[in-house]
Amino acid sequence: MGAAQAAVKALYQQEVPEKMVQLQKTRSEFEGNLTLVVFPFLKMSKKSPEQTAQEIGEYLQANCEAVAGFNAVKGFLNLSVSNGAWLQLLADIDKEDHYGEKTANEESPLVMIEYSSPNTNKPLHLGHVRNNLLGWSLAQIMEANGNKVVKTNIVNDRGIHICKSMLAWLKWGNGETPESSGKKGDHLIGDYYVLFDKHYREEIKELVAQGMDEEKAKQEAPLIKEAHEMLVKWEQNDPEVRALWEKMNSWVYAGFDETYKKMGVSFDKIYYESQTYLKGKAKVEEGLAKGLFERHEDNSVWADLTNEGLDQKLLLRSDGTSVYMTQDIGTAEMRFQDYPIDKMIYVVGNEQNYHFQVLSILLDRLGFKWGKELVHFSYGMVELPNGKMKSREGTVVDADDLMELMVEDAYKTSMELGKFDDMTEEERREIARIVGMGALKYFILKVDARKNMLFNPEESIDFNGNTGPFIQYTYARIRSILRKAASPDPSKGRGDSDAQQLSLLSERAGGEATLEAKEVELIQKMSEYGAAVEQAGKDYSPSGIANYCFELTKVFNQFYHDYSILNEPDEQKRAVRLVLARNVAKIIKNGMSLLGIEVPERM
Repeated sequence: MGAAQAAVKALYQQEVPEKMVQLQKTRSEFEGNLTLVVFPFLKMSKKSPEQTAQEIGEYLQANCEAVAGFNAVKGFLNLSVSNGAWLQLLADIDKEDHYGEKTANEESPLVMIEYSSPNTNKPLHLGHVRNNLLGWSLAQIMEANGNKVVKTNIVNDRGIHICKSMLAWLKWGNGETPESSGKKGDHLIGDYYVLFDKHYREEIKELVAQGMDEEKAKQEAPLIKEAHEMLVKWEQNDPEVRALWEKMNSWVYAGFDETYKKMGVSFDKIYYESQTYLKGKAKVEEGLAKGLFERHEDNSVWADLTNEGLDQKLLLRSDGTSVYMTQDIGTAEMRFQDYPIDKMIYVVGNEQNYHFQVLSILLDRLGFKWGKELVHFSYGMVELPNGKMKSREGTVVDADDLMELMVEDAYKTSMELGKFDDMTEEERREIARIVGMGALKYFILKVDARKNMLFNPEESIDFNGNTGPFIQYTYARIRSILRKAASPDPSKGRGDSDAQQLSLLSERAGGEATLEAKEVELIQKMSEYGAAVEQAGKDYSPSGIANYCFELTKVFNQFYHDYSILNEPDEQKRAVRLVLARNVAKIIKNGMSLLGIEVPERM
């Protein structure tokens, strides 16, 4: 980049801004490693594209040690990089534990990411799995781009749906608890939510049979009336209702915590809707007083968004109760008081696209500095192929069941392939956990988040192709090679520790070594990691990291297929290849970590 700027200045006496210098990887049909696009410099050179490329190429070859040769094809200058420059680049990569990633400092912007957003009337399901994995990965990617990150969750812990579970437990629970039933708390409460629905439908059916219109029956069924009465009591702070609500929610939170732990996700701060909805109402009243909103005759409060090309949006019902939008405003107010937020990212499904379009306008009106630029990280539905797995409620795939299935499948597959030979049962179970969860996470994260997707458990646990286990297996294979390289070998006089041996090998990989084409390709691929991290941060795209990890793994496996590492007789070549392998492993580990995926030391 700098050399190209210097060349233009020397040849044409013009300063060139960095953004004008377009460097890209040379296409495979041409000779070279990097291609400089010279069209932006034609006004300065006042010469043809071919002539300009030729002149810049001659200058770079004469004045830049990194350029070993060049060829000009129209307005494209293909540059061949010298062995010494590649080895220097490998040495630079080797020096940094987190090559290509940035670290936050005091001046770094603070990015808040909201994900998960569960309801306390049922356990987490397959949709939540995609949400949590995307949110967690996005947080790691934003951190790797030098941002300070706060991970938050908003728990929907109030409302009619919560009262349904509570009422069902009071009526048919007989004092059942997670301990007495042996069930996780969230599953137990979910069962009562389903039970409420079952009895409620029976009541509707009965009323319809007596001649009542179905819509009216839904409102007049005794159960739903009781649930509404309970909600009113909750809002009035009735001590009995509140005590039951706290007890049942505490069971759910214990269950959620277990699921989050298995999934490998966590939060820096959890907000609860029961604490934010009143703040939202106050904020709307404040906006009303400032003339930002309007009150209709029935006492309801609305925001007129017609100037923004949208319609009118209800913010408070005529009875003064809040809607989701009001609660989101209240949560934003609390968060802004807690943290100096520069950017807010909401990880929420694409069915809420309109909601966040409106929220952005309202928060901007209310004076939140990040309101206009809030990011709705919108993702598509995820489904399983029919019949792949039974769900707990008959319609929704339970997150705990899915994770358990993945780990069991990883165990069975690894046993069948003989990958667990010479391991203790404890080691097998731990590796099955890492591989099963890696398969699940990678399969979901490699897909563009905006797209709907079909998650196929069998396809995901494949040790070949674009899967988590394929990448994990490559990492484990490299670690095995490095362990063998560091182990004592009397015939070659090697008895150094792993660290000493590899340090020595790095020093011996000096500038005289010649590199094979696939070694150069591997160094070049590793050097692209930083750009992949940066792009994933700009696009809010975990799939960009997943695809990079897969590409790097493929390049390494092609190299490993063609060249020996441990049995290479030339000490210098062997040293370079070990340093190459070590850094590929490091970047795979770091890249997979951005996806929330662990890599096993052996498989």
